[in-house]
This record gives sequence, structure tokens and C-alpha cells, in this order.
Amino acid sequence: MSEKENINEEQQTPLDENQTVENTTEESVETPVAEVTLEQQLQNAQDKYTRLFAEFDNYKKRTSRERVELIQSAGKEVVSKLLTVLDDFDRALKAMETTQDVQGVKEGIDLVNNKFRKILEQEGLKEMEVIGQPFDADLQEAITSIPAPSANLKDKVVDVIEKGYYLNDKVIRYAKVVVGK
Repeated sequence: MSEKENINEEQQTPLDENQTVENTTEESVETPVAEVTLEQQLQNAQDKYTRLFAEFDNYKKRTSRERVELIQSAGKEVVSKLLTVLDDFDRALKAMETTQDVQGVKEGIDLVNNKFRKILEQEGLKEMEVIGQPFDADLQEAITSIPAPSANLKDKVVDVIEKGYYLNDKVIRYAKVVVGK
């Protein structure tokens, strides 16, 4: 037999009965205490995890609800400001039915239009100024092109079919234009 085999056999020699009993007794006393401690730690960790998960789920629901409420209430301010314009239009329509003074109705409609535009400007709406400007595909949509009336209008916007608008410096509607060629 080689030395390695002798060492392995010595390590595998059976223990005395007394040693076995002592070791199992010590293990049986220590094992339940260790198991109970580990089980308590596991239970605490699972409880913390469950609570944290529930808190996070509640947070997601709450923020989602708040976002929906914010979106719904954001339009409320604008609409309430526009109600005065709506009232003015109602009065103008009623006045048009009975009046013979066309000039007065025109002035009234012009005042309502100016009031309406001023409210929208206060809310961040801005009209695009595009006539005579070079065509910009990022801001404009070319509906058609026509021969340029003059050389300086070549590749520039000649006419606007539908105005474009910015809301707080973001394009919310692209201008539909006619480009000179």
C-alpha cells in the first residue's frame, strides 16, 4: 500500500461509540437553535420583502392615479379660460340675428378672435411664421409646389394652406405649405 492509501484509511477509521454519541448529541442541541435562528431570519427577510413589494405596488398605483388626475385637471384651467370666449361668441351670434349693423358685428367678432388668440398665447401657443421663409421639412409639410412668382421665392414658402403651431416651443401641428420651385 502506498502512503496516500494509508492516510486515507486512517481518516476513514470508525469512531468510538462514545465519540459518535457525543458528536450527535452536540449536533442535535446546536442544530435546532441554529435552525430556529435561520428560520426566523428567513421569515423576517420574507416579511420585509413582502412589505417592500406591497409598498412599491402602492407607490406605482398612487403615482399612476396622480398622473391621470394631473392630465385631467391640466385641461380644466384652459377650458375655464376659454368659457369667456365661448360666451362672447354666443352673444355675437345672437347679435347677428337681430342687428342690421354689419360693421358692428364684424368689430365684435374681431374682438372675440383677439381675446381667443390672447388666451391661447398665454397658455404657450405660438403660430409659426413661414411665408417667405426657406422650406424646412422639420417644421412644414409641403402640399404642392408651384413655379416661384419671383426668383427670390425659389425653394421658399409661397402660401400656407394650414397654419402650424408651437406649444411651449414644441411643434404640435406642422404647417401645410405651398413651396415655390
